[in-house]
Amino acid sequence: MPKVSQSHLDARRTQILEAAVVCFSRQGFHRATIQDIVKQSRLSPGAIYNYFSSKEQIIEAIADERHARERKLLFEARKETTVAGALKRLRDAFFGELKNPKERLRRRVSIQMWAEAQRNPRILKLIRRGFEEPRKVLRDILARAQRRGEISRKVDADATARLLIAAFHGLVMQVEWDRQIPVRPYVALQDGLLESISRRA
Repeated sequence: MPKVSQSHLDARRTQILEAAVVCFSRQGFHRATIQDIVKQSRLSPGAIYNYFSSKEQIIEAIADERHARERKLLFEARKETTVAGALKRLRDAFFGELKNPKERLRRRVSIQMWAEAQRNPRILKLIRRGFEEPRKVLRDILARAQRRGEISRKVDADATARLLIAAFHGLVMQVEWDRQIPVRPYVALQDGLLESISRRA
C-alpha cells in the first residue's frame, strides 16, 4: 500500500474542520451531528473517525487551530519596534478579516463557544487559554512601550490589554448581529485610544 504523504493527511484534516465550521455555524454545536459533517465534507464516516473520535474533539481542534493562527499574529507583532507598529499590525490582521465570509463563519463558531463555555468546563478551559495568551502578549507589548517611554506609566498595561480584547470581541458579536456595521470608524476609534494613552501627562 502506498504511503500517504503528510501534506495529504493535513489537507484531509483541514477539509474536515472546515466542513465542521460550516455545520456548527449553521446549526449550532448541539444540533449539528457527525453525519452532517460527513455530508458537508463529502468524506466517509470512517475517514472522519480516523482523525477525530467525537464531535467534542472536532470542536477542540477548531479552537486549537484558531489559537495557533492568533498566536502567530501576536508573536509577529511583537517584532515591531514601536507600540504603534505592533498594535496597528494586530488591528489590520484582526479587523481586516471581519468582512471575509470564511472568517465570519469561524467567528460565528467562536461566539457559540463563548456561550457553551458557561456550561461546559472543557470548552471553558479552551476559551480561557485562547484569551490568556493574547492578553499576556498585549500586556507585554504595552509594558515594553512604557519602558521605552512611548506610553504613560500611569496606564495599566494589563487592563488596557483586556479592554482591547473585549472591544474586539464586542465588535465580532455586533458584526454578527448586523452585517452592515462599518468596521472603519471603529478602527479609527482604536487609533484614537492609542494616541490618548501615548500622551505622557
